[in-house]
Amino acid sequence: MSLKDTSKFLSLILRHKPQAIGLQLDEHGWADVDELIRRVNRKRPLDFATLEQIVATDEKQRYSFSADKKLIRANQGHSIPVDVELAELEPPTILFHGTGEKSVASIKLRGLLKMSRLYVHLSADEETARKVGQRHGAPKIFVVESFRMFGDGFKFFRSVNGVWLTEHVPAKYLKEIF
Repeated sequence: MSLKDTSKFLSLILRHKPQAIGLQLDEHGWADVDELIRRVNRKRPLDFATLEQIVATDEKQRYSFSADKKLIRANQGHSIPVDVELAELEPPTILFHGTGEKSVASIKLRGLLKMSRLYVHLSADEETARKVGQRHGAPKIFVVESFRMFGDGFKFFRSVNGVWLTEHVPAKYLKEIF
């Protein structure tokens, strides 16, 4: 198994399906590291050093250890109900959202929806949004008038890895970049 494959498997477990390996997350999404390693090892090899390497080198900084490294969690992107203890923050004037061509018509009509996740994910820079959009084919980028939304009462949060989160972005706050 490659490090990338193991990281993807951890993402599945810590964000979406802990039950796939019989793992319990607490209400904040934390899993006991020793238990995670023990349960993952039933499916594929994993030791603490490899887990540390995944956390340290993941380019999207998907995971965090607790200060004592006895607990681990995904920073954001959950489809299961967890409270990752995000503080509400005032967003920058604009944020970005990257997607694929097939979603553009729906986004223009309905805005950005969280779909199966707990939040809509937004980027602080256009390049990151472009990379996200490329995962879905030819990237399409939307500018989000985040500060205007904030002024209108929408809540924004920033995850440990810098991803901006909100529950919904109505279409009136979006502008497509061509």
